[in-house]
Amino acid sequence: MEEAGFTLHTERLGPLPLINHFIERIGLTETLSRFVASDRRCAVSHASALGVLLRSIIVEREPIYRQQETVHGFADGMFGISAREMGHLSDDRLGRALDHLFDADRTALLTELVLAVGQRFGVRFEEFHNDSTTISFCGSYRGAGGRQIRGRTAPAITYGRSKAHRPDLKQLLFILTMSADGNVPVAFRCTDGNTSDSVTHIETWNTLRAIAGSSDFLYCADSKLCSRENMDHIDRAGGRFVTVMPRNRLEDAQFREWIQTHTPEWTLVWDRPNPRYGDGPRDCWYVHRAPLPSMEAWSIVWVWSTLLTLRQHARRLRNIAAAIEQFEDLRRRLASSKTRLRGAPEIDLQIKLLLEQHHVGRYLKVRRVVREEHVFKQARRGRPGPDTAYRKITKRRFDVQWVIDEDAITYDRRSDGCYPLMTNDRTLTAAQVLEAHKGQPMIEKRFEQVKTVHEIAPVFLKNEGRIEALFTLYAIALLVQALIERELRQAMAREGIEELPIYPEQRQCAHPTTEQVLRLFSLAERHHLLQHGHPVQVFDLKLTQLQRQVLALLGVPPGTF
Repeated sequence: MEEAGFTLHTERLGPLPLINHFIERIGLTETLSRFVASDRRCAVSHASALGVLLRSIIVEREPIYRQQETVHGFADGMFGISAREMGHLSDDRLGRALDHLFDADRTALLTELVLAVGQRFGVRFEEFHNDSTTISFCGSYRGAGGRQIRGRTAPAITYGRSKAHRPDLKQLLFILTMSADGNVPVAFRCTDGNTSDSVTHIETWNTLRAIAGSSDFLYCADSKLCSRENMDHIDRAGGRFVTVMPRNRLEDAQFREWIQTHTPEWTLVWDRPNPRYGDGPRDCWYVHRAPLPSMEAWSIVWVWSTLLTLRQHARRLRNIAAAIEQFEDLRRRLASSKTRLRGAPEIDLQIKLLLEQHHVGRYLKVRRVVREEHVFKQARRGRPGPDTAYRKITKRRFDVQWVIDEDAITYDRRSDGCYPLMTNDRTLTAAQVLEAHKGQPMIEKRFEQVKTVHEIAPVFLKNEGRIEALFTLYAIALLVQALIERELRQAMAREGIEELPIYPEQRQCAHPTTEQVLRLFSLAERHHLLQHGHPVQVFDLKLTQLQRQVLALLGVPPGTF
């Protein structure tokens, strides 16, 4: 081969031809070019640079400073840029593209993309689910305090209520809304790390109204939506909502007191096998519409889950047992002669912290007591005898005592597994309210994907404006991923295919995800046989039967590869 001057040139394709097909269907490149315009001096346009980053988020998840070598490993054009443009791709070029994306009207950009998705993929905008998560940052970020960057306010990277249970790290709030039709993201916003969820819903709902073109869609969110300002805004504008009523509401306490002596008329909605254990208790869900509305005159639907009842009771017993173990340890420390807890305020603080840590302040009644220890010592030195005088020495030590409040446990156990939902839509049945709310956990899957699959953290950027622009690309990446997943699952349902052997070792999968689809094409390559630098033959990718089946279900022509 070498004597004849033959060389074999290999180009990596990976799943990029499939991803590019969906990016073209969305019209992403044209939309980015309009909102993030470039001048003629740019060797690589801002839209093309952002397209490289977007494809990298979906496929490679490499940091910005490693993009150039990543792109060079793939075939020409797979990342949306030519071989000539690859030579001009640098981390500075990508950073300036992120700057221009931050300066652009990103809300209008995402709205236009979502409207194109609705038209070209048939995504319905009838029901939306909203939630937020926190993205933690390692570093001080002293300048990221909500400053102005080129006339725009950048988000403040600061401490807040960490949903990742990392109060020691600064964070940003990542707000996402998705359509119930295929769990497709339709709205994204990044805001300060110390922002409460309760103040984000009005702006999000107004954005969704612009996307849906009307206000009669159903808006589902967690208990942070249940505030007078949020609910009144949606109701006055003609919107509909379903939310969880928090435990601090008076209606919640009244129902839990009423259920101690009454039995609600539960209606069975679902009776399913145990999702985890084949021989475990069945998963049954019941609903009951409260006879009295809320103080706003809106409907309240109580939900009862049999498995949730068992979990809550078991968690309560575990918490009580863990707290008692901690108090036993505290008692041993107080009895030790080397204890550092000698003052009553310090001991009371320890008791309070342990009760709050295990959430058992209602079930354990703990009090601090003083125990006296008496010791008798000779009044004078010498051998003790019948006439030896002794003096009494009394030492006082602190101790803790506790008792389990069985009445409180019995009271709360009567309402285990129950939680209330509130809605202003009186046309929905109790079962429909539950079905709408049960779609809410799917948004947690999107957060899991952005944190694990797409590896949104750690962030190798210090400029908070570029970070917000990068998070916008992550939201678009979730949009592309959700569309691939939706198209495949709908095609399987249409063709009557229950499972695909898409897992490793060709194991069957009933609900394939985009991650598994991209893994199926991750090793795709194309080979060029050259003689003295001139092409002789091209060896295109030979698709397997499973790959052809997946492409057919997705509507992607095999010639794309």
